[in-house]
Amino acid sequence: MDDESFQAIKDNSPFIAWIHNISLNQQKYMKSKFNELDLGHDVRYIMFIYDNPGCSQDDLVNMFGQSKGNIAKTLRKLEDQGFIQRQVNPENRRKYMLNTTEKGRNLVPEYRKISKEWEIEVGITEDDIELKKRIKEIAIKGMNLIEDN
Repeated sequence: MDDESFQAIKDNSPFIAWIHNISLNQQKYMKSKFNELDLGHDVRYIMFIYDNPGCSQDDLVNMFGQSKGNIAKTLRKLEDQGFIQRQVNPENRRKYMLNTTEKGRNLVPEYRKISKEWEIEVGITEDDIELKKRIKEIAIKGMNLIEDN
């Protein structure tokens, strides 16, 4: 496909539009590989919980900038699908500790493998360390702007 076929990607497009396009296309690719799951962006919650066993719903709210209601709804869905489990926190019985189930623990390494394949296909390499670092800095500053307001 030539560059002309992608009219929405222009030099004067907002930077965030490019990031959004990359994210959507990566999600479409992942869905094609995991078509029976149809997790979309919700897989990021499973991955966060996998990487942070015992985390709380508040941790997800802070990390992803979603409302408590949206996070709670998604967690119920992921729990119903068998990817995560919620356990009452013995130190604060009003909160839950989140952990992945065996199903969730099996999904994450496979998802990361396919995601890495996507990165290679689109040209993201190990040489892009500085680019990744800079985008992470921008993401953190964006989160801080929301917290400050």
